[in-house]
Amino acid sequence: MIVIISGTNRAGSNTRKVVARLEAIYSALGVPHRVLDLEQLPPSIILPTVYAQKPAEFQTFSDAVLAADGLVVVTPEYNGSFPGVLKYFIDLLPFPESFEHRPVCFVGLAAGIWGALRSVEQLQTIFGYRNAHIFPERVFLPGISKMMDAEGQFTNADMVKRLEKQAEGFTGFVETLRHKKLKP
Repeated sequence: MIVIISGTNRAGSNTRKVVARLEAIYSALGVPHRVLDLEQLPPSIILPTVYAQKPAEFQTFSDAVLAADGLVVVTPEYNGSFPGVLKYFIDLLPFPESFEHRPVCFVGLAAGIWGALRSVEQLQTIFGYRNAHIFPERVFLPGISKMMDAEGQFTNADMVKRLEKQAEGFTGFVETLRHKKLKP
């Protein structure tokens, strides 16, 4: 199963709209998937005690990551980086098994012209440190607010094709790594 992480807790975000498009793409490919929406993180995770004892409500998030065959991280760019809630989420996950040898790919979106290039590069450093298998084909969505209509549909067919191409490639990447892991 592919787990798509919506990397912000901002309500009504463009990130969630991109995630909805990815859900449709993975569905069309017949790939089992699920979304982890950081907007749904329990408020109890901000307590200083979470490092010693995770709240029970966080377990579903942790279990989803641990059960994933691959992760798709969709991140906006906030102030030249990725959202703090995404870093906090990463920090709360079990170490090292959450990302160790797990395939991961990235989609970045931003209002600016670089489409969250900095955010994705910073995340690649973190996931690389955690020994994830990073899929090299990243998708950057610059000027995101001009790229989608009021209903959250892309007005740029080329960007949809890039997302579809990434999803197809990532699915193959995940399957290849999964089969290699299963071999003795």
